[in-house]
Amino acid sequence: MDKTCHTVPMMLVANSCLSALLCAGDILWINVTTLINDVQQIEYQNLFCIFYGYLTYVSCAVLNYSFLLQAFYRYMIVVYPTRLFWQLPQSQLLLIVLTWIYALIFPTGFIFTGDIIYNMDNQICQIPLRFSFAIIFAVSCVYIIPVSITMFIYYKLVRFIHQMNQRIIPVNTLVRARRELKMFRRTVTLLMIIFILDFPYALFIFMSFFNAAPKYHFRIAYIFIDIALACVMIVLFQFTDPLKTSILKKLNIELEMVALTES
Repeated sequence: MDKTCHTVPMMLVANSCLSALLCAGDILWINVTTLINDVQQIEYQNLFCIFYGYLTYVSCAVLNYSFLLQAFYRYMIVVYPTRLFWQLPQSQLLLIVLTWIYALIFPTGFIFTGDIIYNMDNQICQIPLRFSFAIIFAVSCVYIIPVSITMFIYYKLVRFIHQMNQRIIPVNTLVRARRELKMFRRTVTLLMIIFILDFPYALFIFMSFFNAAPKYHFRIAYIFIDIALACVMIVLFQFTDPLKTSILKKLNIELEMVALTES
């Protein structure tokens, strides 16, 4: 509703927020179902267990690729400022739609092949942690590919700006490049939060290649994933000045209206 937020960077941030909320909603439903099954001592999957297992991979993928889209946009602005096609809202919207289509399609094979199964100890439907093509493919599509490309783009951007500092260029061009690099670093910070707090999940996957993972590995890993999502939303709000300004302005208006009503 706030016209000051009708920009391409804000559209990309909105995509990250939407994917984070989808992931949080999926995990909330899984946790509630797990709690109910534990209390009632139910040891069989419910009707939507496989679907929410599928949705976990979808939501995590779109979240990580949303950060990749932000990184790509910053890179194109700095390195190829004359290629206006990549700065158009329509182009970025198309990329957003393509990442969502990709995220919705790639896990469907896990459903038809029966790779997503019910784990009784953890009361969850996921791909079992073991050395298999399914788990390697899922981890690659959800984490390794988007995170690796984002970090590579960050390296290229830092190197490009370092080379700009050694050349004679207009001051405004250099200032803009440094500003975009600052925004890019914030995106990398978000990725680092996810990477660090998702490390237990990655560790359990690695352990499962050689030996059995802990009995309640999914329960332990999802605690850290819950914390990671909360941190991501807080950092997104803190780093996105137009969003923060808009929300705080709206809250102030509502508080003033409440105060006038009470008076």
